[in-house]
Amino acid sequence: MSASLSQPCAPHSDDTPRRERRKEARPGELLKAALDLFVEKGFAATRMDEVALRAGVSKGTVFLYFPSKLELFKAVVRENISGRFQEWNAEFERYDGSSGELLRYAMFSWWQRVGATQASGISKLMLSEGGNFPEIAEFFHQEVVQPGHAILSRVIARGVASGEFRPVHIDHAVHGVVSTMIFLALSKHSACLCTKDGLPLEPLDYLAAQADIVVRGLANSPAPCPPAIDRGTSA
Repeated sequence: MSASLSQPCAPHSDDTPRRERRKEARPGELLKAALDLFVEKGFAATRMDEVALRAGVSKGTVFLYFPSKLELFKAVVRENISGRFQEWNAEFERYDGSSGELLRYAMFSWWQRVGATQASGISKLMLSEGGNFPEIAEFFHQEVVQPGHAILSRVIARGVASGEFRPVHIDHAVHGVVSTMIFLALSKHSACLCTKDGLPLEPLDYLAAQADIVVRGLANSPAPCPPAIDRGTSA
């Protein structure tokens, strides 16, 4: 009889990797559960035991990975939003089209990777609760607002430097772009209360219209004068 048959059977080769994969996957499951709860209930109302229940683990497991709700929130933001800035910066560095096309791409890319996902609800959370929690407000400003502003500033400055865009106050121009995206995020998570007819916006149509307004407004060419308004005055 061969030695291989006389020895006890070894454990199935997939058993240990499966357990390891489960252990590695758990932080991602916790972050998904936490994101859903933060968007549904807000920061203040979300409890760590609810996150554990949603993820199907014990409360102690949550604290094993995230020592506090603040750290859990930070991890959610990094996983879903701020962790994308390195990727976006690299894409914009390689972009060889016009600055108008790049600005349009930035707006649609944000929608595809953040706005259309559950993570867009973080914007609503920050607007409603940021003032009550200075720590998360400061974190969000450093990790999301500042890097996002920096990217859009570079795009607009690129257009001004090339002569494609007219000289503008870049910070104000960036705020105009950001407000467009925040409005769309709020509309998505506010039961359509932001629209005049209470119906959901068609995101791609909305973004196309807003991008066209922004790019045309920045264009370094004289816009035609609007017709004079008839105020009904007599000579």
